[in-house]
Amino acid sequence: MKVLVIGGGGREHALVWKLAQSPHVTALYCAPGNAGIAQEPLRARPDTARCIPIGAEDLPALLQWATENRPDLTVVGPDNPLALGLVDLFQSHGLRVWGPTRSAAQFEASKIFSQQFMERHGIPTARARTFTDPAAAVQFAESLGGRCAVKADGLALGKGVRVCHNPAEAQTAIHDLMVKRVLGSAGERIVIQELLEGIEISLHALCDGRTALPFPTAQDHKRLGEGNTGPNTGGMGTYCPTPFLNPAELAAAYDRILRPWQEGCRAEDILFRGVLYPGIMLTREGPRVLEFNVRFGDPEAQVYLTRLENDLFELLMAATEDQLASHTLRWSDQTTVCIVMASAGYPGDYKKGCPIHGLDQAEQIPGVKVFHAGTARDNGRLVTRGGRVLGVTARGPDLPTALRTAYRAVDLIHFEGAQYRRDIAFQALQWKGALPGS
Repeated sequence: MKVLVIGGGGREHALVWKLAQSPHVTALYCAPGNAGIAQEPLRARPDTARCIPIGAEDLPALLQWATENRPDLTVVGPDNPLALGLVDLFQSHGLRVWGPTRSAAQFEASKIFSQQFMERHGIPTARARTFTDPAAAVQFAESLGGRCAVKADGLALGKGVRVCHNPAEAQTAIHDLMVKRVLGSAGERIVIQELLEGIEISLHALCDGRTALPFPTAQDHKRLGEGNTGPNTGGMGTYCPTPFLNPAELAAAYDRILRPWQEGCRAEDILFRGVLYPGIMLTREGPRVLEFNVRFGDPEAQVYLTRLENDLFELLMAATEDQLASHTLRWSDQTTVCIVMASAGYPGDYKKGCPIHGLDQAEQIPGVKVFHAGTARDNGRLVTRGGRVLGVTARGPDLPTALRTAYRAVDLIHFEGAQYRRDIAFQALQWKGALPGS
């Protein structure tokens, strides 16, 4: 079978790595891919994945390639192609594609749509209001004492949320998004949510038109700095599973969130095939949904796919046929950690083209896999190309062991200005079985 993966980040490298292990996959392509994807070996035949120099948002060029090469399955990694309607376009030309359609992708593409959907269907979330007028937005933020999350309605590469703790911060965030338009049209409309206190985790569920298969919990670290300080990023590291919910509590959380979401989709005639990824705050009053995403998290994909024991190709094919009910997800008992190494200056302007050293030594450590994100080849040298460069991923029998292994690998990798967090999983290591303030 021939598979095309859309995207070129760490999430897509993890998808390619996992798909390459399937005996069904005899040819594997990625557009545009990265330097790590280009050397990923296939299990089914002596070959590697191949990168195609087409951008993930260049829908006409992607369609032309797909109609000429007829992949048996296309897997869409990032959010933007989904919001642009890549799935709809491919389906209209008789191509099998995994991922939600443009209308279903609204759960992530529009924070306003998502917030209003949750309110209509009783999904637990934060108190919030939507705004098109900056003055009205400031007034509402002040009524919350400035303690709020100001969210751009549209997609913003994981950087569209400003967490504010006082009126001045809220006013600045609103002005930046709605007046200065620092995120362009994504900030024309905003959602302001009350600030919830607790522990933030990631849930994921693999969905077809009938069934949702829940994943274990993971925890991402969105802030750039240690202790959850500094600006928001696309994610600086994650681990799976987390200790914050026991099996009964996790089942109850999914029941409170997934069940009404599925019922709401049926009521509103929304057919969702893909991964639903709710960001959750565990509060003293129970889990609350902060936002919905419609694709694998990055770097959550790296830890999930490392632990997943199923054949991913079989699962995704089943999802396109609404046959997930016949599958059960199987997970390794090991804990997995992913540490993101980023370029100097990220999430702002950053330098490109810095040589990367030490990957071979790092990947010789048992249990380590380095997923590439912003990497490229320059005259045969491996160099940096993006803000988030590598996801150094390690497995172990428990969290402390996995962390030690991951950081041992990180310490072997070098490029100019490399930055990463030394405190990934700090909340889990400090966990005493009670939420803050309990």
